[in-house]
Amino acid sequence: MSYTIPSGTRIGHIHLKVSDLERSLKFYRDLLGFELQQYYGDSAAFISADGYHHHIGLNTWHSKNAGPAPINTAGLYHTAILYPTRKDLAIALKRLIDADYPLTGASDHGVSEAIYLNDPDRNGVELYWDKPKEQWPKDEKGNLLMVSDALDLNDLLKLASPIPTFPEGEGHPHTKPDA
Repeated sequence: MSYTIPSGTRIGHIHLKVSDLERSLKFYRDLLGFELQQYYGDSAAFISADGYHHHIGLNTWHSKNAGPAPINTAGLYHTAILYPTRKDLAIALKRLIDADYPLTGASDHGVSEAIYLNDPDRNGVELYWDKPKEQWPKDEKGNLLMVSDALDLNDLLKLASPIPTFPEGEGHPHTKPDA
């Protein structure tokens, strides 16, 4: 018997093991703009957008002062944070540039535009916005054709103000960094 998950099902929240709770809050709250909803003792914090109880749980329950997880092992590749509009993604990119925060990649996937980076514990983070469904690329049979093309960061940044520029050649398809 075949089962299909209900169409209203979605990913509700994630919990990330971090080594330093305050350092992670500086990234997720202060740089990306999530709101702190609650500390859970001194070992966890719950953050969200728009007052939701939590989209991200940050905890040091098994990871306080630990190094990052090895890259060449099974595990979570990245957490994807969906922005409501392309302009919101542009503003997030500008904040990262203004903070001189390193990116690990940027891609136009046909269905979305994405910026990739690592949090302070080297957990992968994708910041993206979905293009309207009617713009998604499809083949002649109507099958989805996702891609990993270069994202024009300068074009994206035109939506943010004032407009910084990105060095020529940046905005390549994402890859998992070795470090």
